Amino acid sequence: MWQYLAAVFREVEKVKENVQALLSFLESDPEPSIVLDLDYTILGANRAYLAAYGSPTSEPPVGKKCFAVSHHYDKPCDLSGEQCPMNNARKTKAPSKLLHIHYTPRGQEHVDVELRPILDSGNEVIGYVERINTIRSASVQATGSGLVGSSPVFNKALSDLSRVAKTDLPVLLQGESGTGKELFARAVHDGSPRKNAPFVVVDCTGLSDTLFESELFGYEKGAFTGAQQAKAGLIETAKGGTVFLDEIGDVPLTMQVKLLRLLESGTFRRVGGLDTKTTDFRLVAATHKPLQKMVNEGTFRADLFYRICVFPIQLPALRHRVDDIPKLVHSLLRRGSGPLGTQYVVSEQAMRTLSNYAWPGNIRQLKNVLDRARVFADDGRIEVEHLPAELLNPVPSVQMPVNKPGSTHSRKISIEELREIERNFQGSRKELALHLGMSERTLYRRLG
Repeated sequence: MWQYLAAVFREVEKVKENVQALLSFLESDPEPSIVLDLDYTILGANRAYLAAYGSPTSEPPVGKKCFAVSHHYDKPCDLSGEQCPMNNARKTKAPSKLLHIHYTPRGQEHVDVELRPILDSGNEVIGYVERINTIRSASVQATGSGLVGSSPVFNKALSDLSRVAKTDLPVLLQGESGTGKELFARAVHDGSPRKNAPFVVVDCTGLSDTLFESELFGYEKGAFTGAQQAKAGLIETAKGGTVFLDEIGDVPLTMQVKLLRLLESGTFRRVGGLDTKTTDFRLVAATHKPLQKMVNEGTFRADLFYRICVFPIQLPALRHRVDDIPKLVHSLLRRGSGPLGTQYVVSEQAMRTLSNYAWPGNIRQLKNVLDRARVFADDGRIEVEHLPAELLNPVPSVQMPVNKPGSTHSRKISIEELREIERNFQGSRKELALHLGMSERTLYRRLG
């Protein structure tokens, strides 16, 4: 018995030495990191973790369960309705990455969690190193700027954004008008190595061939009537940054070939110019139009579509993220203009009305409604009577928020609306089911 206990003690001491050696190595890592055993216990944390997520008033995390520290759960994430990267890392013996919402000294925050398994000489998992990075481009709480949300469909889009931002791949943001494409595009830029270079917005809506070309590529003196001096185009002003082509589906068909040539070769000529210029930028494009359908109809070039659609991200409509509406309301009220010093609040009944509406115009429409309500809320309190009539008596056919996973009382979307969404959605049925917040089996059954 004593020999067995002595052997166990030696193994424990060996584990402690290995953990200490690993922590000494992690101290040189600028990213917050912790070491975990197989039972979710935090064995150690580097200084970067303690600086980012520790608190003078809180106890050290060592010895506690990671799910208790990060989520305030009493059981692992996968038993509490969330995915856990440990399961995948244990099975594959390879790194696993997920987006989570963690409790921090600053409140709840979106974080990227990357779990790396520690293998012994027999290739067995004996522990994990977890690196945690706070996503600065989005907030779980109401804020004065940037992206706001915590619903599953919002988190899915944010997770995709976080993964691709660090690369130089072209990104195509798809979704209904008013879903915040420019904010997402800026978040891609801010999360990329190009964040210190310009972020250039090109609005493709309503531009003729000649105007689009001169805006994008610039022109030389005398290129056309009124061109009294040379002017650099928006592509030149990017200078190693990000170019955001908003509503790329509106680019004239005759101009699409020139845009394709720019993306393929990185070269262009100003209008009226002979010299070939080179450029360096990262492309983010956005559209509310069904580009795949336009390709099939011949109104959008297939080669350009496949060039820009390297990494598509589907942005959710507001009616699909009902839980985010109160956060968005408070955020928009903080960002909007009103009498100096006025702090607006929303009554419970008014908030319920806002949450029950389908918002065909999405966040843009919500902002306009709140701007209007401010005008009538003399005392800073927004009531139901300050909201427009269409919110109080919505058309039944459009007031149908999509079911959320696990919900037993959500109203069902109509078959006709579901088929219309499917026609405009660019992705597989599995991706559509995730976007709508329903199971793939339910989607197949309803669509037939």
